[in-house]
Amino acid sequence: MSEFRITGKAKLAGVIGYPVTHSLSPVLHNYWLARHGIDGAYVPLSVAPDAFVIAVKGLQAAGFRGANVTIPHKEAAFAIADEVDPMARIAGSVNTLVFREDGSIHGSSTDGFGYVANLEADGIDVSALASRGPALLLGAGGAARSIATSLLEKGFQVIFSNRTAERADGLAKELDAAWRRNFPEGDAPWLSTIAWDEWEEQLGDMALLVNTTSLGMQGGPAPDWAPNLSKASRHLVASDIVYVPQETPFLKAARELGLTTSGGLGMLLHQARPGFKAWFGADTEVDEATVAYIRAALSRR
Repeated sequence: MSEFRITGKAKLAGVIGYPVTHSLSPVLHNYWLARHGIDGAYVPLSVAPDAFVIAVKGLQAAGFRGANVTIPHKEAAFAIADEVDPMARIAGSVNTLVFREDGSIHGSSTDGFGYVANLEADGIDVSALASRGPALLLGAGGAARSIATSLLEKGFQVIFSNRTAERADGLAKELDAAWRRNFPEGDAPWLSTIAWDEWEEQLGDMALLVNTTSLGMQGGPAPDWAPNLSKASRHLVASDIVYVPQETPFLKAARELGLTTSGGLGMLLHQARPGFKAWFGADTEVDEATVAYIRAALSRR
């Protein structure tokens, strides 16, 4: 790895959140900067919701190249962007801002890209998986929006299940309407919902199961959460966006049944690649060295 170096010409970016102390993005991006020998820095930026617009404009004025955006600012980032990519427009949220030389702000949603890229890195043929059956997403928050949008793009039928059924129904309707607005000449998306107390019984019909909630997260409200997967087809792929712990009780239960599993850490790493390229001008890869470095950082927390 190259020696860390920063000068007055440094390329600058960061992550905006509230709070932001939990974010691994500074560790990851600064690792990549040092590895590529780039004169730059990536910093955590704690910004309260009522100061978001002022903070973004200030970063832009200070010469930053852009920023990642995390909870609770993704919808505000969507609103402040002058232009957004199609997947962000459908999802209605943005996690990556790029400040262009003409003063405009471009927004994109890379969470779904990171999720799909992680599946592919784990050796899963996503297109073939989409032909085997629907994807069942647990949860109806921002992560579910982004992941569902990317899965629809890959040809999946998408089903939502959420403890509050109204949120799942609302999200399915919103994404359906957004998809039709953006692709009026294309095929309509296939979106539906299942009641929270019924989805385990219908796993035999699913090709992909995705936990987009905080269930199973270390330090969360239900760290021991593990659903009953006994009705799952042996071809089901079980994935989790939680990455602390790296193998959640849900994934452990799936692995013990012989199911293919995919953890959340890879999604975190892959979703960072487009932003790094846009701000710092270098392609990156999520290789063994990168994963080992981030795992070591996690173990120190």
